This record gives sequence, C-alpha cells and structure tokens, in this order.
Amino acid sequence: MLIQGRQSISHFWLKVFLTLLCSCVAGIGFVSGSAKAAEDGEFSIIASVQNQTLVSGSTSRAPLEGVAIKVTKVDGTLIGEAITGADGLGKVPVPSRDDYVIEIDISTLPDGLVLIDATKQKVFINQDLFTTNNKRVTFFTGQGAEAGASTIERILQRLSDGIRLGLIIAMCAVGLSLVFGTTGLTNFAHGEMVTFGGMIAFFLNVTLEIPILISGPVVIVLGGLFGLAFNWAIFARLNKRGIGLISQLVVTVGLSIMLRNIYLFKFGGRTKQLSSYSKQVNLELGPIGITPRDLTTAILGIIILVSIALFLQRSRLGKAIRAVSDNVQLASATGIDTRKVIKIVWFAGGALAATGGIFRGLDEQVSFSMGSDLIFLMFAAITLGGLGSAFGALIGGIFIGIFVEMSSLYFPSELKAAPALFILIVVLIVRPQGILGKSQRVG
Repeated sequence: MLIQGRQSISHFWLKVFLTLLCSCVAGIGFVSGSAKAAEDGEFSIIASVQNQTLVSGSTSRAPLEGVAIKVTKVDGTLIGEAITGADGLGKVPVPSRDDYVIEIDISTLPDGLVLIDATKQKVFINQDLFTTNNKRVTFFTGQGAEAGASTIERILQRLSDGIRLGLIIAMCAVGLSLVFGTTGLTNFAHGEMVTFGGMIAFFLNVTLEIPILISGPVVIVLGGLFGLAFNWAIFARLNKRGIGLISQLVVTVGLSIMLRNIYLFKFGGRTKQLSSYSKQVNLELGPIGITPRDLTTAILGIIILVSIALFLQRSRLGKAIRAVSDNVQLASATGIDTRKVIKIVWFAGGALAATGGIFRGLDEQVSFSMGSDLIFLMFAAITLGGLGSAFGALIGGIFIGIFVEMSSLYFPSELKAAPALFILIVVLIVRPQGILGKSQRVG
C-alpha cells in the first residue's frame, strides 16, 4: 500500500511537471509570435461610429463625432482611448497583435441615440483577426426605442426583461444551491458549467449545423455528465481524503480560472451568435416588445422550474434530496443512499447549468465569460432565497433578475448588477438565513 501511495504521488507530480512544461512552451511560442508581430510594423484599432436612419425605405448612415472609445486587454488593462472625429473614426495604437476589447462609451452618444445592437457595446478582437496592421470595428447607432416611450412603458419592458433574466439565473442557481445543500461545497466553478453549455450548443448549432431543437437536449445531457465528472474526478476524491470544505472552495476558484482560460483559448474573446432563431422581429404585446424566441425560452424556463419544484416536493427521490440537504447524517441513518443522491444532484446541477447556458446564449450570444458574469448573481439569488434551499434559489433568482433590469432605469448599464450585489451584502447583515432559510443557533 505504501509503495502504491508513493507511485501515485510520483505520477501526480509527473503530471504537474508535464503541465508546467507545456505551459512554458506555449508561453514561449506566444512571446516569440508577439515579438515577430511587433517587428512587422505598428498596429492600431480603428473604431467607426455610424448613425443609421431609414429614409424613404432605404438605410442612410452618417458618422458621429465626439463619441468616446477605449481599448483594453481581455484582463481589463487599459491600452488607449480616443474620441471620434468628424469622419466618425477614432484610432487607438496597440503594442502588438493580441486579443483586445473595444468598448464604446454610450454616455457620450447624442441624446436619443442608442446602439442598435445593445450587446455590441463591447467587441472582442482576436489576435488572428489582425490580417493587416489596422483592424477596423464599426458601431451602429439609431433612434432609441425608449426615446418616446412613457415611464410606465419603460418599466413594463424592463420588468419583462428582468423576468427572462431571472428565470435563467434561477435555473442556474437551483443547481448551485442543490450542490451546496447536499455537499456543503461553495462551487465557484459553477459559472463555467453554464459557459460549457453555451459553448457546446454553439459548436453543435453553428459548426455542425444541428438545429437547436435537436442539439439542445444533447447539450443538457452533456452538461449533466460534465457535472458528474466534476464530482468523480475532483470533489469525491477530496472528500475521501478528508479535505475540508474551505480547501475545496479554493479548488473551485482555481478550477474556474483554469476553465475560463481554456475557453478563451479555444473559443476566442469575441461573443458569437447561435444560428438558430437569430433573426426575428419583436412581437408587440401591449407596451412590451419581445421576440418569439425569447417568449419561447421564458415559457420553457417556467415549465422547467415548476417541474423541478414539483419533483422536489412530491417525488420520492426529490424528498430524499431535500432530506440529504437538511441533514446528511440523519438521512444516511434512515437508509438513504447519500452517495447516490449526491451523484444525482451533481448531474442535475450540470444539466440545469447547461440549460441556462443555452438560454443565455440565445438571449445574449455566447462568450467565454458568460457563466462567470452570472456567478455572483447566482450567489446573490441563493443568499437572498436561503442557503441550501432550492425553492429559495428559485425565488431569489427571479427577484435578482428583475432587480438587475429595473436598476438599469436609474443606473448605467455597466453598473446594473451592482445593486443586486448590494442586496447580497444587506441580506447577509440583516437576515443571513435568507427568505426561506431557517435561523440556526451557533455555539
């Protein structure tokens, strides 16, 4: 046994060494590639801002002057800023052919004008797109749909958008809450499980051209298997070795960072659109505008969440999951196979995360950071609803989604998630057990 233990340890360190070696080789290749690009000449990014109007049935475009543009690296490091001139162009020199983020400051747009595609406020440029030394990015603006809308109409529209976002957050947060309730693990890599679902959906739908109605169920199953792989390969083994939950939490943070960088390397920094249902016209439901795609995903989200609630409340397996969440030792003493329940919960958590990734990809496009952008909103949801309570995560997720979208009426879109995170702090101070959680005596 001692010899086998020593062999397993030596194999472990051999794998670590090979991984570090591969990383060093990749880093050397990256540095040498960047140095060669620098020798080729100076690089720059040119941002063009054009106002698009409809005149006599034809589209007319005019350059916008005085719009602020900034270029950063993917990690947020500022590279440079520019203001568009009379030709609508702003030029920012960049040091080398690399991955960059170009962001337009919508607060500098003339009154009444908004981006035609609100998701294109930030554009990710991959280093492979520098086919010449100058890379051009165009932003299109138009008359804001809300410019002539009344306050009530704007509130109702944001409420509709908030419910859709809340359903996605709730779907992802329920899986995160179930894992926490049954294992006690705070999984910061759950956001990358959401991204996994969106990226696999993109691969099947765009690369292999499989319709989302067919590829969607496949993605959900693969997401569940991805969750099982998390448990089998990492956390079940850590539990067997008696590794504490704090150490496991640190592992999830490292796992999140590792997966996010893998996604960035394989998928690139740009947001990409699923091909199914990408071009649709809004349905006018009174003062609310919504595409058939978004209406369908909202209805499916409601059906899924109601089904989860009924499953947990009435099925035998659902009652076993709730029993394990309440007290693992007591549930095991009553004959419940806790290991089997934990495996099912990991599968369900991964499947729900993948479903949320598909819906988010249809709504906001797919990116390498789409899950990590939602992770703290998920934690806000389960904290508000009650730690470890699936029903609490469901209610908290919908509430957080509505609050995020409604806050954009008063805060810039870049800060609309901040009030939701402020709620998380307030709840932890005032009512740490959340809405549906039960207060417990400590000590």
